[in-house]
Amino acid sequence: MSAQITSPNDTVNVEIRDSICWITFSRPKSLNAINEDLVGALAHITSELANRSDVRAVVIDGEGDHFMAGGDIKKFKVMLDEESDKAALKDQFGGLLHEVHDVIFNMRALPQPILASVKGAVAGAGVSFMLACDLVLAADNAFFTLAYCHLGVSPDGGSTYHLPRVVGMKRAFEIALLGDRFDAETAERWGMINKVVPADELAAETEKLAKRLANGPSQAHARAKKLLNASLHNSIETQLNGEITAFADCTATDDFSEGVNAFIEKRPGNFKGS
Repeated sequence: MSAQITSPNDTVNVEIRDSICWITFSRPKSLNAINEDLVGALAHITSELANRSDVRAVVIDGEGDHFMAGGDIKKFKVMLDEESDKAALKDQFGGLLHEVHDVIFNMRALPQPILASVKGAVAGAGVSFMLACDLVLAADNAFFTLAYCHLGVSPDGGSTYHLPRVVGMKRAFEIALLGDRFDAETAERWGMINKVVPADELAAETEKLAKRLANGPSQAHARAKKLLNASLHNSIETQLNGEITAFADCTATDDFSEGVNAFIEKRPGNFKGS
């Protein structure tokens, strides 16, 4: 049995079971609002996952009734009250965002597919973390707002990168500049999430999908994720050459042999991730 990854503090719970790493924001009394400890825990966990071949899928969710209600505004108030020097204040917030963005980089670079399981409030940084995941299941009680404009700040966490690519530029401006709340059905229609499920079925549907990902051809998934991430920046020639390399590399895996034999034998593939 492989060693568990441990969180450096109690703001995030992490557990590996059935080849799935379950990462749970654990500040339910604050609606899982992001703070320095939570960012530090996520940075540690996502760094550890990069080299864990035994982990074949990742799930991110929130403890309690909500996914994440954005930044910890009470902490922001303390920072404002304690630091009158504007330059020093900028440095403090800039440092925090560098750490947040390290986590986003880690998430996009992970070879494992990442599934977000969201419910209740998905606001501010919660939207940013959700968008950085590869797939999203949402409870029908989930509601979304980018919200930064209501605090007088611009968005962060990669949301200005992901939103135009997911919903188009005009819709991205609407979400970012107006900060309106919208429901799960709207988020699904705009392409921000993959599926809406009844709230009381979210946990079961999340586990079902996570196991499906974990039981898939992990090396093929990793190469597909890398190709899709690069596709919006590459020329067609570069992308096609990347597809050749990735496909050829996959043919040298045991999972490719298993997939071909399973197809010929008309049975489901039994992939081992090797």
